[in-house]
Amino acid sequence: MAAIHAAKWGAATVLLERTRDGGRKILISGGGRCNVLPARVDETRFVTDSSPNTLRKIVRSWPLAEQIAFFEREIGIALVEETESAKLFPASHRARDVRDGLIGHAAGLGVSLRMDTTVTGLSPHEGGWRVSLADSAPLDVDAVVVASGGLSVPTTGSDGFGLRTLASLGHIVHSTYAALTPVTCEPAPFGALSGVSLPVTLTARSASRSATASGGFLFTHRGYSGPSVLDVSHVVVRARAEHASASISVRWTALDDAGWEALLRPQGARTALGAVRAELPDRLATALLAQAEVDPSRSLAELTREERRRIVETLTRGNLPWTGDEGYKKAEVTGGGVSLAEVDPRTLESRRLPGLYLCGELLDAFGPIGGYNFLWAWATGRAAGSAAGRSGDA
Repeated sequence: MAAIHAAKWGAATVLLERTRDGGRKILISGGGRCNVLPARVDETRFVTDSSPNTLRKIVRSWPLAEQIAFFEREIGIALVEETESAKLFPASHRARDVRDGLIGHAAGLGVSLRMDTTVTGLSPHEGGWRVSLADSAPLDVDAVVVASGGLSVPTTGSDGFGLRTLASLGHIVHSTYAALTPVTCEPAPFGALSGVSLPVTLTARSASRSATASGGFLFTHRGYSGPSVLDVSHVVVRARAEHASASISVRWTALDDAGWEALLRPQGARTALGAVRAELPDRLATALLAQAEVDPSRSLAELTREERRRIVETLTRGNLPWTGDEGYKKAEVTGGGVSLAEVDPRTLESRRLPGLYLCGELLDAFGPIGGYNFLWAWATGRAAGSAAGRSGDA
């Protein structure tokens, strides 16, 4: 996106890509369908240790409606909404169409695409920048856009080179951490439920931060995954890194305390298990009653007040045990990164070094599952590329 908008301003633009094809995170996103954008944007759902006001300015620099128009009119990719998840996908449901469309558009604007090219260094040089390469002569240019990503899914080419380079050039880089990653528990108390999925509401809390998310939840052999888990995972990831405690509570259904108390009233010979599995998968209902220390075969009429209280507590504010996470290997994004105070929010030019522009995942911001992180990538890429393209000839 940065290369496209730099070229639009008439700059001779070179895109240096370390992999042979580029855009691999696009290819794996959305289960291979590519969740291009959210259908609606809630700015408060972005996470940053920088100024929220600066983040909002950057997000608003390219409104959602204009981003949708760009993909549909300029790239030629019709987008369709998956209404139950409020996500926008290409109508073809093929991630490759998005990646190939962007690369093709860049090439059509005259961008020189240099694949299988590894950048080894970046330094100010004679009023511009020198970009050192592994297997060829360095490039001397007027401006550089760093769009190298973070540390998530290293198999796609993300190794933190950009973050290390920017730190070495004097930029403030907030501590990085795996975000939107599955959570683990060893030993796994619900390992026998692997494959069971359902919508839930999770709240993760530590002494310094909290997050709540509703959506899909999936039991795995090692713990838990699904959108709701990924969206709160940063709280426990950061607590673990800080050697602090954190908890995850779960509301397993849409029912609140009063709703469950009504369902647990005596109803003939109905058992505790019969009442709970009316709202939840059988195996999960059995496991949660065990967690509440209630015999599933007891009839509702036999339940004591304390047993009812424990069932309601487990179903509405149950503790989800955890011990770790899947880290960068499975993280959707990298949390932390270059402080937003280090860039001009209008142009994303470094406040420390002129002619250096930063965008995407290496900046200190990320959003929830659902296209938010692509929206951030597109908006920041456009801003940085446009400003770099206006600033020089190459």
